[in-house]
Amino acid sequence: MGTPEAFYERIDTGRFLATEHTRGPWDPGAQHAGPPAALLGRAVEERPGARGDMRVARITYEILRPVPIGPLELTTSVLRAGRGTEVVEAALAPAGGAPVMLARALRIRVAAESVPAVAPGPQVPPPGEVGVTPFFPVPWETGYHTAMETRFTEGTFVERGPGTCWMRMRIPLVAGEDVTPLDRVLVAADSGNGISSVMDFARYVFVNGDLSVHLHRHPVGEWVCVEARTSVDAAGIGLADARLHDEKGPIGRSAQSLFVAPR
Repeated sequence: MGTPEAFYERIDTGRFLATEHTRGPWDPGAQHAGPPAALLGRAVEERPGARGDMRVARITYEILRPVPIGPLELTTSVLRAGRGTEVVEAALAPAGGAPVMLARALRIRVAAESVPAVAPGPQVPPPGEVGVTPFFPVPWETGYHTAMETRFTEGTFVERGPGTCWMRMRIPLVAGEDVTPLDRVLVAADSGNGISSVMDFARYVFVNGDLSVHLHRHPVGEWVCVEARTSVDAAGIGLADARLHDEKGPIGRSAQSLFVAPR
């Protein structure tokens, strides 16, 4: 059988098999952090007893080590449960191994039309106005770079400086399961560092050890836009900061702390 057209196959409750579509651009055996970030977000929303009247407003990830391509186990726990908010923690580990990625999410109770909406309209050109932009050269045929469609309205992956990129999943997160709005934004949010790279890939590493995503609204439609800017201090610490959009307007922000060093 061929590789399923999805980032993951569900083995059973809390167990998944990563496919080659999760492969990142640096190591053929390691995942891009976008798909596991989305998988952890889904675990937070799907955990047993999860309240249907709450939504993820903030999720922060600690990327402890590269996430391998293979069988994975997900666990969740509730750290705080209140009437209006709750904090949920999720961990992702190779089968039988120590966690490689952690997530801590703040979920807030929602009620439709309970308060006036205060939000700006569209801030970036829509994806239909620009053509498909390829990823930078990757030494393998299949991976995250082929599973995502990308369209830049500012910059490109091979230009240094700020970038604004619309992203769309070509395949579902989990085989045979619907894609959720949270999946769409979390699978894209970890790309801010690459979209707004300010250093030469050949001369420097700039790796994020974390990711924080704040959402006042979950995306509508298939496209998520990452409008990213990167700053680097001469001591070797950087920050990739991004505004997140859908075609209706801003939906939130993401941030990545960067370790920057000569190769």
